[in-house]
Amino acid sequence: MGKTPPTTVTRVRLWRWRRNRLRRHSDVVEAWIVLGTWILVLVGGAFTGVVAAQAVDSAFATRRAQVHAVSAVLTDDATKTPPAGTGYDDGRVWAAVGWTDAQGSAHHDRAKVVPGAPAGTRLTVWTDRTGRVVSEPASAGEAKLQAYLTGVLVASLTGATVWGGGWLVRTGLVRRRLAEWDEEWKRVGPEWRNLSGGRG
Repeated sequence: MGKTPPTTVTRVRLWRWRRNRLRRHSDVVEAWIVLGTWILVLVGGAFTGVVAAQAVDSAFATRRAQVHAVSAVLTDDATKTPPAGTGYDDGRVWAAVGWTDAQGSAHHDRAKVVPGAPAGTRLTVWTDRTGRVVSEPASAGEAKLQAYLTGVLVASLTGATVWGGGWLVRTGLVRRRLAEWDEEWKRVGPEWRNLSGGRG
C-alpha cells in the first residue's frame, strides 16, 4: 500500500480582500484596520517627525538670533584649581570678565575660562539682549543633527503608539470572532455529530 503524498498548503495572500464563501464581515473590517493602521504608522509617524524636527530647528535658530558673541577680557586672575568634578564639568572655572558693547557701555559678568588664565586675557563670550553672559548656542550643524534625531525619535514613538493601538483593536476583533465561532459550533456541532453517525 503506497504512502499518501503529503498535502501541500498554498497560502492565499490578501484573502480578506477577495470574495469567497468563508470570508466574513469581521474579516473585511480586520483588513481595513490593518491597512489603516499601517497608513497611520507611516504617514502619521513621518508627519509628527517632520513637525518635531522643524520645531527643534526653529527653537535653536531663535536661540542663535537672541544671543551674540562679544570680545571680553578677564578682569581678575582665574583660579588655578577647578572645583571638584560633579560629572558635568568641562574642567573650566568661573572668572570675572568685562567688555564694552557697540554703544560704548561697559559690562561686567562671570564666564567660564581655563584654570589659571591671567587677568587681561582676551576671550569670546556670548551675551543675550540684556548684556548677560549666557552659554554658547548650538551651531547650525549641531542644531540640524539634534533636530534630525528628535524627528526620528518622535516618528518612531508615534508609529509604535499607532501600531500598538491598531494591534489592540485587531486583538479585540479576533477574540470576538473566536467567540462567535464558538457559539456557532455549539449550534452546528450536534448536527455534525448526528450526520457523522455519532462519531467525534
